[in-house]
Amino acid sequence: MPCLVLTVSDTRTVETDTSGQAIVALLEAAGHTVAARELVPDDPIKVAEAIRAHLGRKNVRAVITTGGTGITSRDTTYEAVTALFEKHMNGFGELFRMLSYAQVGAAAMLSRACAGVVTGCVVFVLPGSEAAVRLAMEKLILPELGHVVREISR
Repeated sequence: MPCLVLTVSDTRTVETDTSGQAIVALLEAAGHTVAARELVPDDPIKVAEAIRAHLGRKNVRAVITTGGTGITSRDTTYEAVTALFEKHMNGFGELFRMLSYAQVGAAAMLSRACAGVVTGCVVFVLPGSEAAVRLAMEKLILPELGHVVREISR
């Protein structure tokens, strides 16, 4: 499955982006293709533009973002991406927070991880923490990525 990996951060670089690196490694290990990897600042306009630039292309069927899902004043990925959604996959966020609760306790409620469909592409919005990224990728995204893309292609 061809994927876009998008890191949202004001402080990380490609070299220090361990969460983005983990997403790429896990996708490739599972046989998926990383068609593009980008890093954008915590700016809702830039986040939306980066995603829109890849929509409707056959070379990207899934977008996985990392960063900007918390509740600080700079965390705007949720607002930027959910505004694009044509369909919300509420179960993803619910399951992620349930699994996250087992690892971090009540702090899991601070995550606004979510997923949805935009122009025939699935978009997963993950926290910036590498542990959270690995949890979402291993337990939720990788086991269902092919199935989700098939469903939205029907």
